[in-house]
Amino acid sequence: MDQTSEKIVLFFDIDNCLYSRNDKVLEHMSRNIDDYFKKHLGLSPDDAERLHKDYSQQYGQAIEGLVRHHQIDALEYNAKVDDAVPLDELIKPNAQLRQFLEDIDTSKVRLWLLTNAYVNHGKRVVRLLGVDDLFEGLTYCDYSQVPFVCKPHKEMFDKAMGEAGISDVSRCYFIDDSHKNCVGAKDAGWTAIHFVEEGLPVPDAPASQHQVRHLEELRSLYPEFFRVRN
Repeated sequence: MDQTSEKIVLFFDIDNCLYSRNDKVLEHMSRNIDDYFKKHLGLSPDDAERLHKDYSQQYGQAIEGLVRHHQIDALEYNAKVDDAVPLDELIKPNAQLRQFLEDIDTSKVRLWLLTNAYVNHGKRVVRLLGVDDLFEGLTYCDYSQVPFVCKPHKEMFDKAMGEAGISDVSRCYFIDDSHKNCVGAKDAGWTAIHFVEEGLPVPDAPASQHQVRHLEELRSLYPEFFRVRN
């Protein structure tokens, strides 16, 4: 497709972005990760928590450190960590989120998901939120492929563009709660919107071009993306 005729693609992160961190999904996931480190690496609780944090900071997510340094089976890890989170107890259909997404003018803007989670987790979350039918596709970190390709690395943004079928970086918009991921998107040539949920501290150094407290702020930031209400 000619770049000039490409629709804008609005890429959404999933975890702690489409739902609130107050839903406690991250807490359950972190607990499962620490338990995995303790059981499979024989670490004390303090050492497990420390190594979990170190790998997350170094690689973007703990699982990459486990695969690189401990030859862990990534899909088995995923079954014990992400897939073991009781999402159906934590996440409920979100009518406000659905209305927000339905108000986006899909004659101008395409909606795509971009997550560092594995495909199972990503699909479960958007299904439970009741918005899975509103996105054209999902780009995820494929745990079966080593080395991993994940945010904030440029290769992940290139992968997302390839899967979404878009070639013009200037027509790629991205919203994520991770400062590091927004920096990566901006460096890849995308327009990034850093989602800093209300109650969280605002970073000293902005991650990217824009920062919002609520997804609804996209309506005023990019009114041209939304349908005109009668």
